[in-house]
Amino acid sequence: MKTVLIISGKGGTGKTVLAGSLAVLVKNKVMVDCDVDAANLHLLLHPEIRERHEFKGGHTAIIDQNLCQECGLCVASCRFEAIKPDFVVDPFSCEGCGLCRELCPQGAIRMVENISGEWFVSDTRYGPFVHAKLGIAEENSGKLVAKIRQVAQELAQGKGCDYVIIDGPPGIGCPVIASLSGVDCVLVVTEPTLSGLHDAQRVIGVARQFRSDVKMVINKCDLNTDMSGKIEKYCADNDIQLIGKIKFDEQVTRTIVQGKTVMDGPDGTTKDEFIKIWDVLRGSLK
Repeated sequence: MKTVLIISGKGGTGKTVLAGSLAVLVKNKVMVDCDVDAANLHLLLHPEIRERHEFKGGHTAIIDQNLCQECGLCVASCRFEAIKPDFVVDPFSCEGCGLCRELCPQGAIRMVENISGEWFVSDTRYGPFVHAKLGIAEENSGKLVAKIRQVAQELAQGKGCDYVIIDGPPGIGCPVIASLSGVDCVLVVTEPTLSGLHDAQRVIGVARQFRSDVKMVINKCDLNTDMSGKIEKYCADNDIQLIGKIKFDEQVTRTIVQGKTVMDGPDGTTKDEFIKIWDVLRGSLK
């Protein structure tokens, strides 16, 4: 079983459009959306949820008013100013460090696990799909990514799947690091701009720390041919296989607005390019 991660140095480069197309092209696989902070692959796959689970991440302090002697030790010690003068904890300020619980001489403080989001196992017309939703302003997105990756891996093994295809988060933060662990191939999607190249270089640097096989796709390559040429040179100079150059196509926008993948839309050069990308990728994974 091979795992492919699609990532980008920033949001909006088109990685979910590519992931949605691979959902159609790749047979015998499990799809995963690891962009738990702003998941959107479900808008193209239209999943039917068959399992729904709570995700608990982090803790919040709770003060038992019946035990509290109002000594003020917790208020003075909390560097986040989460405990108010009336000895009530502000859950939005509490970082869950547990120092107040350790210091309380009356044992009046306990730590309660937070419900930070949900994760789902769903069916789609393209196969199984594992995805999640992190709550607003919640943290521990890396732990949630690790959880749904584990679920997807177990699901794929149980079904005898050949591939796990991951629509990863943008950037280089904790969710990306959690997505990168143990993948067979990292496919970086970028755009032909100076910032696009810079962001791609950063995420490639992180991916190579995991000794992953890195490949690249340039989206909207014809909007700035000079910059596309510089990205091609960067790939050649750094031993990165450029496996796709996708031209700007207004039909792609119309298809996505309709909630369809590119492969479900009209025939055209973009669809042909996605087929070519998967053919090259599949050959490299054997």
